[in-house]
Amino acid sequence: MKIYIAQLNYKIGDFKNNAKKIISEIEKAKEKKVDIVLFSELAICGYPPEDFLLFDNFLDQMQNELNKICLVCRDICVVLGTVRRNDFGEKRLCNSAVIIIDQKIIGYKDKTLLPTYDVFDERRYFDSNEKQVVFEYKKKRVGILICEDLWEHTKVLTHVKYKLDPVEEIKKLNPDVVLNLSASPYYFKKQDLRINIFSKVSKYLSCSLIICNQVGANDQLVFDGNSMYFDRGNLKSSLEKFKEDFFLVDLNQTYNNLEIQSDPIEDLYNALVLGVKDYFKKQNLKKAVIGLSGGIDSAMVLCIAKEALGKENILSLNMPSRFSSLGSMEDSHKICENLDINLLDIPIDHVFQNYLDLLAPIFNKKPFDTTEENLQARIRGMILMAVSNKNGYVVLSTGNKSEMALGYVTLYGDMCGGLSVLLDVLKTQVYKLAKYVNRKKEIIPKEIIEKEPSAELKENQKDIDDLPNYEIVDNVLISYIEDHLSIKEIIKKYSYDDIIVNDLIKKIHLAEYKRRQNPIGIRVSKKSFTKGRYFPIVQGFVK
Repeated sequence: MKIYIAQLNYKIGDFKNNAKKIISEIEKAKEKKVDIVLFSELAICGYPPEDFLLFDNFLDQMQNELNKICLVCRDICVVLGTVRRNDFGEKRLCNSAVIIIDQKIIGYKDKTLLPTYDVFDERRYFDSNEKQVVFEYKKKRVGILICEDLWEHTKVLTHVKYKLDPVEEIKKLNPDVVLNLSASPYYFKKQDLRINIFSKVSKYLSCSLIICNQVGANDQLVFDGNSMYFDRGNLKSSLEKFKEDFFLVDLNQTYNNLEIQSDPIEDLYNALVLGVKDYFKKQNLKKAVIGLSGGIDSAMVLCIAKEALGKENILSLNMPSRFSSLGSMEDSHKICENLDINLLDIPIDHVFQNYLDLLAPIFNKKPFDTTEENLQARIRGMILMAVSNKNGYVVLSTGNKSEMALGYVTLYGDMCGGLSVLLDVLKTQVYKLAKYVNRKKEIIPKEIIEKEPSAELKENQKDIDDLPNYEIVDNVLISYIEDHLSIKEIIKKYSYDDIIVNDLIKKIHLAEYKRRQNPIGIRVSKKSFTKGRYFPIVQGFVK
């Protein structure tokens, strides 16, 4: 039996173009004389459709395209992700795989395990179906599972407990091959976890396991593809990450075992590039404007934007004030020269002074503090937004996760933007990304990488004046935000000063109101500020 894995990039709700892609892959598969074509979860509508699922005409259009897809499935089997209306559940909808053979729908496999945690909210829309499905086709018993249905078996999902393991149930039906339709978002180092889970499941089932995962970015989520083929526990093939791809699995052929050695920082970089690229492409946007400070964060955003959008679609602005160092201004010019990107100098000090003069009677000779620092950031934000409004550019904000966690950002200042590129990237990771960018030649000037981080909003300012070094900050953030450790557990784990840890955790919760007002960002960690983390702003709990 030959099975064709079609790893595609879908736009949510773009039924006609999604169906066009699906039909094109079916035609290619027919030319290759394959038996089954496998697509990803909710392929016709794209994942996640969210509250569009509450609209009947959304569901009707999906069904219309499914009917058209059926017409091209002569002499072939297609397994495709869609939404099925049901008559048994509270929601009346199932997240399903439709099985089409020779132009006829012979049945559906409904998803059993509905993730409702982190970035997922499937129980809001779908009913679960505990029945497992194996169908006979060309003398093979073909089983189907949908994404999460694979994950319960190895008990890695410690934060959620399901009452049923679909893997155990489908094993009782003696499949020769199990197909899995997935829409599994990327996060840092997730590939290792997937391989571990899928390998154990394939070994337990004692058969071939083929996973087709969606690729592409939809809003905050990046889907890396990375579809895989396992046989009795051994990885045999893996499709490209972060791009459309296909692979033809011949179950009668012997494949060598595959060992994957990947660079997680390279994956992180590619995820961010794809996140920016699809955010623009799927909204028919082209141009971006970026405020350059001479620091490493804005330099990294510039590199990502160039690769995602092309140098001709990027405008960078250097907006120095009286506190901006000559070195930072020179560094901004140097990286733009290295990337061949247009840079405009717009000094803001005269505007800053006008504000100081205007507000002097209200400030009443109070000493310089964060008010004046924030004024500079807000002037820059106002200029960026003006350029955006007048010329149709999208502002890419440049703050990183470490700063956002602790509130080391300015509302209506450096938080201005249509997309926050590094919102889920820790400061220490930004430096690793810079090393990756410079792996072949110096693109980000070494002066930017080596200088002490500084907002340059007052004389001789350094981040370390207000914060511990970023290695400490990021260790605490990972432990508290991603691993949900308590303050006592963090102090014990790292032997950090309890005053430092308590202060950092306090800052995290105090900054919640700022994060609620931030532009959306690209989710690349297990727990991001951009989607999947929900805490009240007003609260009194300390973990």
